[in-house]
Amino acid sequence: MNPFSCLDLLHFDSLLSDEEKSIQLTVRKFIDAEVVPYISDWFSKDHFPKHLMKEFGKLGALGSTLNGYECPGLSQTHYGLIMHEIERADSGIRSAVSVQGALCMYPIYAFGSEDLKNKFLPKMAKGELIGCFGLTEPDFGSNPGGMLTSAKKDGNDFILNGTKMWITNGSVSDLAIVWAKSDEGKVIGLVVEKDFPGFQVKDIKNKFSLRASVTSELHFDNCRVPAKNQLHVLGLKGPFSCLNNARFGISWGAIGAAQACINEVIQYTKTRIQFDKPLAGFQMIQNKIADMATEITKAQFMTLQLSRLKEKNLAEPYQISICKMNNVRMALQIARTCRDMLGASGITYEYQVGRHLLNLESVVTYEGTEDIHKLIIAEKVTGIAAYK
Repeated sequence: MNPFSCLDLLHFDSLLSDEEKSIQLTVRKFIDAEVVPYISDWFSKDHFPKHLMKEFGKLGALGSTLNGYECPGLSQTHYGLIMHEIERADSGIRSAVSVQGALCMYPIYAFGSEDLKNKFLPKMAKGELIGCFGLTEPDFGSNPGGMLTSAKKDGNDFILNGTKMWITNGSVSDLAIVWAKSDEGKVIGLVVEKDFPGFQVKDIKNKFSLRASVTSELHFDNCRVPAKNQLHVLGLKGPFSCLNNARFGISWGAIGAAQACINEVIQYTKTRIQFDKPLAGFQMIQNKIADMATEITKAQFMTLQLSRLKEKNLAEPYQISICKMNNVRMALQIARTCRDMLGASGITYEYQVGRHLLNLESVVTYEGTEDIHKLIIAEKVTGIAAYK
């Protein structure tokens, strides 16, 4: 397989600063050297390469946009380009990094006390501590407000009971950001450390997707959490603000996965000879390549615009939904098309398209299904919330 070549039909790179391009190139070189050669083996063995977290910390990939507390303090575009490069290798690896920064470090930064920030953020930025995010439950995914997990006040503590499901980084985490309902029925956030009695984790096995990342169940049985570990935010505003940051990163990551797929299929069809000429010389193949290249190009510019809006604090949740929904759907369709174009080779570990296809089947579902994002977008357009 030849070195990766990033598709850029409308001079997308010309809109990036020298610093943005430099950071992207630095991460690209790391991914090509330390992840791409090994990812198929990790995926096949259902193995999460935990050692990478400290390396990502050195690259400024953990909590990229946070300032202070030894965090990188990079821009939203920097963060997006980092997610692009990591997911170009694998969605599961990007998920681990995304959860660490957007779903765990961000709520501590935005809603935590100074003690919590100083205790966790510097070590999390270095990858010395790993976090997970407990919102989804066995019976409540798209409707998190229906959660059953409870946090009852008991003196200077909360007593936490309940179960969280489909939790990335679960069993490798040192802490969990857990959302539960208080005595008053309000959603609150708690920082739950792994050694708190009553906190147990069980990994979810036999996945066909995201096999290079850890997915777990979190169980809380009268788990006592100090009240000082409560985040200062009430209601679903807390978890939704985290999800919007994660969805933004996914929007960029999906483009990276699509780039990896089309790059591989272009190389394959240019060297695969059928009927005395390369597959890439046939009109049907060129039609598919042209369609995929166009969709990637559209996604690049739409998502860069979202980044610039986010940097000005002007991005709205529906805009993030547009990019998350469109880009993951686009990447999944491209992965499916490329798998078909590779023929039988597309189902082997020798090629990466099949792995991206399986991973994207999860990415299209988590952080808001396509249908949920459509409802968010349509509410903006019509003024009517169909999900209420």
